[in-house]
Amino acid sequence: MLLRVVKMEFHPSNVKAFDSLFDRIHVRIESMPGCHQVLLLHGHGDGAVRTTLSWWEDEIHLEAYRKSELFGEVWPKTKALFSAPPVAWSSAWPESEPFPSAE
Repeated sequence: MLLRVVKMEFHPSNVKAFDSLFDRIHVRIESMPGCHQVLLLHGHGDGAVRTTLSWWEDEIHLEAYRKSELFGEVWPKTKALFSAPPVAWSSAWPESEPFPSAE
């Protein structure tokens, strides 16, 4: 299992646009083959920071998403809202560890 973390900083005037975009597309991302869950975190003390956490079956499924039509639709819209380059990394997620609750 793979955890993908993407930290994004937005122009303050673009935060609502990103939140709205995420609300519309996160279910579509979760429906991609090999995706188990997607969460959005809001920056503590910095309202212009958002971090996505997504759990993938493996690197192959994550890469398939990154080459998908959905990613090609969403990423350019997201990228246009940034105030700084995103920071992303992947980590192994222990098979025995449950996913956090979205609630």
